[in-house]
This record gives sequence, C-alpha cells and structure tokens, in this order.
Amino acid sequence: MADQPLQVEFRSFFDDALSREKDAPPELRAPLALFHGEPPPAPAWFKAAIAQAPDRGFVATPRGRIETLTWGEVGRPGLLFVPGNTAHADWWSFICPFFAETYRVTAMSLAGMGESEWRDAYSFDAFADDAEDVARATGLHEGGRKPIYVAHSFGGGEAFWVASRRPEQLHAAIIVDVGFVLPTDHVPTAAMRQGPSRVYPSLAAALARFRLAPVQPVANLYILDHIARRSLRPAALPDGSGQGWTWKFDPDMWAKFDQPMMQAFFASSPSIHVPVAHIFGEQSSLRSTPGLSDFYPQLGFDVGMPDAHHHIMVDQPLALTAAIRSLLAAWRA
Repeated sequence: MADQPLQVEFRSFFDDALSREKDAPPELRAPLALFHGEPPPAPAWFKAAIAQAPDRGFVATPRGRIETLTWGEVGRPGLLFVPGNTAHADWWSFICPFFAETYRVTAMSLAGMGESEWRDAYSFDAFADDAEDVARATGLHEGGRKPIYVAHSFGGGEAFWVASRRPEQLHAAIIVDVGFVLPTDHVPTAAMRQGPSRVYPSLAAALARFRLAPVQPVANLYILDHIARRSLRPAALPDGSGQGWTWKFDPDMWAKFDQPMMQAFFASSPSIHVPVAHIFGEQSSLRSTPGLSDFYPQLGFDVGMPDAHHHIMVDQPLALTAAIRSLLAAWRA
C-alpha cells in the first residue's frame, strides 16, 4: 500500500496543455493543415493493421450506450483497451490487431467520448461499471481468466481506480503515461465548462485544427490523421447554410465529472490488489517523480519508452506494442 497520498495530475495536464498550445509553433498547433484534408503517406505495417477492420458496435448499459471495437475470437484471454480524455476507441485501432491472433480484444470509448452517449454526470465509478459491462458483453471473461486493461492517460487513471476499488473485474492493468504526484485542488467546475464545440465548414478545415493535448512534436502524422478523422462527426453549420464537422466528445465532460470523488480517492493512499505496470514516455510532459513503483514496489513498476512524449501510441506504436506483449507474456508465466 502507498505510504503517502497519490494524485493523478489532471490539473497540471490541462494547465500545461493550454500554455504549451499558446506558445507552440504552427506545425504543432495545426500539424495536419499542410495536407489540406488528404491522408498523409503511411507505411505498410500501418495499412495492414487498419485493414484488419474491427467489429464495430455498441454495448447497452443501464447508464447509456458505449461504443466498442472488437477483434479476435471469443474464448481467448481478454484485453480491454481504454483511451484518454476526449479520445475514443480508434486511438487503439492500429494497435489492437497485433493482439487479435492470441487474445479477444475490445477497445471502448468512454461515456461522453467517441460514439458513446453523453451523460448528465460522469465518474470513475460509472466508468468502471461501463468497463465491466463492455467486458462481459464482448466476451472478455470467456478465456479462462479476467481481462487485462490497457489504458492511456485519463483512461489509465480509471484503470488504476478499478485495480484498487474493483479488483474482481480485472487480472492486471497496463497504464500508459499517467502522471503520479502529490494531491492538488481539483479543477473548478466553472473553469472547465466549454459549451458547444465549434462547427467547421469542411472536413479539411476540421482536420487542420486537430492537435494533441498537450501539444508535442508528431513524426507519425498518418496516425494523427487516422485518429482525427474518427474524432469528427457531421453537424449543421450555425448559420444554417449546410453541413459542417465538429468533435464527437462532450465539451462539458469535465464540468460534469465527479472531481471531488477522484481527488478523495487518490488522496486516500489507495491500495491496489492486482499487478499494475506503468509505461511512460521519457519525453512526456507528465513524467514525474516518484513513479508508480515508488508507491507500490510489490505490485507496480515503471517502464520508460525512449523518444516518446505523452501520446506513446502516436510516437512509438510498434515499441509500445512490443512492451505490452512483453508484459502480457510475463503475467502469463
């Protein structure tokens, strides 16, 4: 058990994202603009991965509909991939196919993100219920053991919550680039309320506005383009002149999120009851000391990813895949 309070640093994440975006050069603020709506060139491995199209569907829960992508046969060990804040299941859709031959794999969009339904309120507790409903409905418990969660950023904080509060739901968790620091005040609700997302007049205009948060250099623009296209949905232009494009996520998710409960959880020195590994980007703005292993030396450990920022699946997709495979092999032994 941790002997000092632990906090996943979401407030610094947002503050950092805003300050970095303000001072960033155009190639970081609008990395896809130079392609004018056309897809960037992509390597063969990426084309082969996304050619393994998932079964796209939804799981109906008592709280609302959740988007799912699935690969692999039911009856194999289960993997549940969870994206970060304002992200969606397709952030993992070029990684998941690498596991489909030996696992039953599901990527989900959290409530209020991707194609999942928006809600009047959000919380780690409800997200955990959603994750279990998704795991059951997509067959992740049918392989002889509980599923392993693989989760990025905010989704990693959620997976950590499940490892502590709902260990019966999972066998282990791999969390990807989550900052662990001492407690801070939660983000004020009013400061996080955004209102309706902007509607762009064309797909090219919307893609040109897509960037990572916090902003960072992006070498693999074909991955960014793939994610960006799945982040948009058609929407009526405000002046009624036709159809445009807007973001899928609920812009007021953070205003509706139960931040005091999250704050209290991480400040309580939570115990964890299943193995947890933390893969972090060595260039990430969320990188912090101490790490997960400093709090949980018996169950948790940290793996640094060279030449990677916060969005490791964008920076080093194949190295991340190899690291996940190694962890899965170790836990299988």
